[in-house]
Amino acid sequence: MSDADTFRLFSDYNRWMNGKLYDAAAALPHAELMADRGAFFRSIFATLSHLVVADTIWLKRFRQHPSGGVLEPLDAIPAPVALNELPFAELPALRERRDWLDARIAGWTAMLDETALAVPLEYANTRGERFRRPLAGLLLHFFNHQTHHRGQATTLFHQAGIDVGVTDLHTLVPHLRDA
Repeated sequence: MSDADTFRLFSDYNRWMNGKLYDAAAALPHAELMADRGAFFRSIFATLSHLVVADTIWLKRFRQHPSGGVLEPLDAIPAPVALNELPFAELPALRERRDWLDARIAGWTAMLDETALAVPLEYANTRGERFRRPLAGLLLHFFNHQTHHRGQATTLFHQAGIDVGVTDLHTLVPHLRDA
């Protein structure tokens, strides 16, 4: 499996898991989604919002990469100003943005190849500090960050009495067939 194939797998996993989390969230009353559960971002809703915010920030950075042309629709979305902002007040709007972002991620990773992954990305963080890092390493961070916070979210769902089911990546790893 090439690095490009690995990132496509991560994109598929990202979309699959986000669907599971948002389906679980839809089963809860709004007050339960907003309840402070003592997590880093306090509530299930705020944790899901953080993922949308952080993914938006990173995708806008990836847009500046030579491979980022397919991410042009991100230009129309304002850059978040805080990692804990709530870009939407209600779950349906948040899910719509999540689904939209996941489609952009899938479209971009579908066209990445080893050559594109070898080109570094130059970007500024939210404090204006400049960096130049390998795209492949930043994509690993991007997908790992999502997994980290989705893990927190599954714990919060468990506290609310919701089992989101299987969350293991290997579920999506293709089976090998003997020739």
